[in-house]
Amino acid sequence: MRLLVVHAHPVPESFGTALFRTVVEAAEAAGHEVRALDLCAEGFDPVMGAEERRGYNEGAPPRDPVLLRHIRHLRWAEGIVFVYPTWWYGQPAILKGWLDRVWRTGVAFQLGPKGLEPALTRIRVMGVVTTLGSSRWLWSLVMGAPGRKILLRGLLGCTGLRTRTFWLALHDMDSSTTAQRDRFLARVRARIARLPA
Repeated sequence: MRLLVVHAHPVPESFGTALFRTVVEAAEAAGHEVRALDLCAEGFDPVMGAEERRGYNEGAPPRDPVLLRHIRHLRWAEGIVFVYPTWWYGQPAILKGWLDRVWRTGVAFQLGPKGLEPALTRIRVMGVVTTLGSSRWLWSLVMGAPGRKILLRGLLGCTGLRTRTFWLALHDMDSSTTAQRDRFLARVRARIARLPA
């Protein structure tokens, strides 16, 4: 499978970056063709300016070569894995901005007579690998798992309902032990190894 791995953590020595490396290495070991995007390392600009938004509303293709490269990666992909820390119950701003700017009209979806129509129907698998400072009960029962819903429900409008999804989360990250983090890395490695060819 052509797998796009999108990473959003600003600290290169973080556990989040270790998760990113684990996903990429496990996918390559399983024989997948991988493209890895480290949004923070490349300095991706998450801010959509006024001119870009005007063009977005009109369906005009972007002129920014960085955006064009990211759009090519997205169109190439058959699977996507997002790797990021959950902050304030959702994605870091850089990842949200990547979605805003790259998953655009004419790329991720079309607006037809019946509303939004998916344009990324070749994406068969979409997954998330994340860490959360909050406990599972606070994040899911009290807050309603907003970050999970945005990516694994909301984006299905762009890929189609046949896209299979998975969610791997390490809760209580701030108080986790080395053994817990090692077990989570092993769990991530095993799940990525099971991705379809």
